[in-house]
Amino acid sequence: MSEDIVKIKGMKAGLQLSFSKDAKFPAIKSNILGKLNSGNSFFIRGTTVYIQKDTLPNEQIEVLKKIFHQNGMLFSTEMPKLKPKIEPKKLPPEEDVQQMIVINRTVRGGQEIKTKSSVLICGNVNPGAQIIAGGSIDIRGTCRGIVHAGAFGNANAFIVADQLMPLQIRIADLVARSPDVMEKAESPERASIKDGQIVIEPIAR
Repeated sequence: MSEDIVKIKGMKAGLQLSFSKDAKFPAIKSNILGKLNSGNSFFIRGTTVYIQKDTLPNEQIEVLKKIFHQNGMLFSTEMPKLKPKIEPKKLPPEEDVQQMIVINRTVRGGQEIKTKSSVLICGNVNPGAQIIAGGSIDIRGTCRGIVHAGAFGNANAFIVADQLMPLQIRIADLVARSPDVMEKAESPERASIKDGQIVIEPIAR
């Protein structure tokens, strides 16, 4: 039965997908595309979709990752772990988020940058691209992708861009989505957590 090929389990952190034991990959891919094209209420832009790493071969997982990114969703093979409500420090000192990697190119749709450190991107972050950093994210260009700073719990992380127009911003455990209609800012902007919410404000470079 085609409706049972792809099973969707809702979680606090997103959606977990599992597949019928004997399902072939073309049928899995077709079933997912059908759900996406039908406007399935589970598949909301900005939602994280989880698939267990050993469920499919790497090349097939990459195909699904690209499909979900193109539809504005996050994708991960690392299942979320339950966290206690109060954690004074979520990153040990040896994981120094002050360190920074530099990406001297535009990050295109379907591409993902994931690191425990901070990230400097000398280029744009296009729609469908995803940046996940343990520290802060600095984009010397236009950001229209999905950006997640402080991804491992660092609430002091921030996001800066010359043009900050992302589909979704995440800092630590907080999420902010962009409005349907966005106007270009006249100056670079910085997103950070203040008083328990994500605040965006203009800055000078």
